[in-house]
Amino acid sequence: MDKFSQEELKAYLIQSNEEFRALAEKHAEYARLIDEIESKSHLTEEDEIEEHRLKKLKLHLKDLMQRGAPTQEAETTSQRPDAATHEPPPVIPGGVK
Repeated sequence: MDKFSQEELKAYLIQSNEEFRALAEKHAEYARLIDEIESKSHLTEEDEIEEHRLKKLKLHLKDLMQRGAPTQEAETTSQRPDAATHEPPPVIPGGVK
C-alpha cells in the first residue's frame, strides 16, 4: 500500500478538504505576518507582543490541522469515500434483514 509523506498528505487534504484548506490558508497568513515583523530592523514592544500572539495562533492552527488530518495508516488502508469524512455509510430503507 502507498504511504503518504507528510507533504503529500497535506497537499491532498488542502485540495480535497475545505476545512483543512481554510486552516492551512490561515496558517500561511500568520507565517507571512510573522515574517514581516521579523524582517524589521528594530522591533517595538508592540511588534514583539504581536509576533508572540501570531506564533501562538499559528501553532494552534498547526495542532488543529494535525488533529484533523487522518493518520497515514487510516488513509492508506481504507479507500471508501465515506471513511475520509468519518461518516457512517448511508442506511438503505428495506435493506438487509
